[in-house]
Amino acid sequence: MTTLAIGFILIAVLVILVLMGMQIAWALLGAGFLGIWLIRDNLDLAFRMLELTAYSGIADYLFATIPLFVLMGLLVSVSNVGRDTFEVAEELLRRVLCGLGVATVAANTVFAAVTGVSIASAAVFTRVAVPEMTRHGYRPAFAAGTVAGSSVLGMLIPPSLLLIVYGVLAEVSIGGMFIAGVIPGIMLALGFVAMLMGLTLVAPGFVFTDPAAARERRTLRDIEPMPLRVMLSKLLPIVVLVFLVLGGLYSGFFTPTEAGGVGAFGALLVALARRSLDRKRLWHVMKQTGAISVSILLLLLAASFYSRMLSVAGLPNAIADLVRSGGFSPVGFMFLYAVIILLMGMILDSTSILLIMVPIAAPIAQSLGIDLIHFGIITVLAVEIGLLTPPFGISVFTVQNTLNDPDVSVEQVFAATLPFVLVMLAVLVIVALVPSTATALL
Repeated sequence: MTTLAIGFILIAVLVILVLMGMQIAWALLGAGFLGIWLIRDNLDLAFRMLELTAYSGIADYLFATIPLFVLMGLLVSVSNVGRDTFEVAEELLRRVLCGLGVATVAANTVFAAVTGVSIASAAVFTRVAVPEMTRHGYRPAFAAGTVAGSSVLGMLIPPSLLLIVYGVLAEVSIGGMFIAGVIPGIMLALGFVAMLMGLTLVAPGFVFTDPAAARERRTLRDIEPMPLRVMLSKLLPIVVLVFLVLGGLYSGFFTPTEAGGVGAFGALLVALARRSLDRKRLWHVMKQTGAISVSILLLLLAASFYSRMLSVAGLPNAIADLVRSGGFSPVGFMFLYAVIILLMGMILDSTSILLIMVPIAAPIAQSLGIDLIHFGIITVLAVEIGLLTPPFGISVFTVQNTLNDPDVSVEQVFAATLPFVLVMLAVLVIVALVPSTATALL
């Protein structure tokens, strides 16, 4: 059996193991170890490569970025910054068409700029936005779908953990990935806002339980406005954090790791200032940070080892030759790759897709002359869509479980997120066809 055949068989074995329920890290390590052992017929070499991969991975300075941004996001979550951001957005947008839906998207956009985790956004805004939207006459399923759909902004707007994971796997600048995510992230947020307003005009019954009553409620003038001083005090913490992290990154003053450290320290000060961090909560945050960071680092080490096995098998070069001989242009390859990611998103979580696909696809994209940062934004966009598509749809399940409303089924939430999926597909096509949308700020 040729080394290429062994490589292809091991990829199939990897996917089967993951679908059977094996943790992705152990499946990657097992496939990588077995592949090197069989291809080189040397057990000692497999152990030695595993040791070198683990050491070089942990020694990498960039790995410190992950726990720092995870800590920042968790501290922001316990400080109720998400709730305050939504309240300000609600105040400013309450008379806009689908005002609370637009406020949810706006608050998620700002919240994403300091957390970078879609699941955190989904959990926070399910508790904050859904009850408020329901009270104002929005359909509960639509409110839940709006939270789930807009929560994916956390995976694209920097700092995003998926952008960090992709940067490590593809060996590209994490700071560059953060900058490249800004314009597509804004496009996605604006697309969501336009879609919500359009739905309210065209199909108000999809949005409201009683469209006529909702129209009357929107035009009421007797609601006491929030004082400007209160509004500024609620927005100040998140504005300062965004300025510290993104301003420092885009100006070149901070490296991504330094930005994570400064952001985590700033989030700690915000939590202390708001008296939302007692000893018990601090211990819980630190424990969560450690658990999440270690699991991500283990995944990245396993993916790096798996990537080395693919290189030993010569798989990326062989697939690149097949792509060229098949007559695929760079754009054609990107769309084929996006379709594969979308299909995988129906059965696997986002991190698993990146860990399996990026080591194979990134070298092929590079050999076809595709900018790897542009390719990374396309990858993350396609993976994001998988957060909303059945049967896996982890953002949908997070919202539905957090909501815990027997009258709102998972199927109803999936149906409510469909317009968001269509907007994301449109943005994916635009970004693929117009690379400057991702690279203009670099």
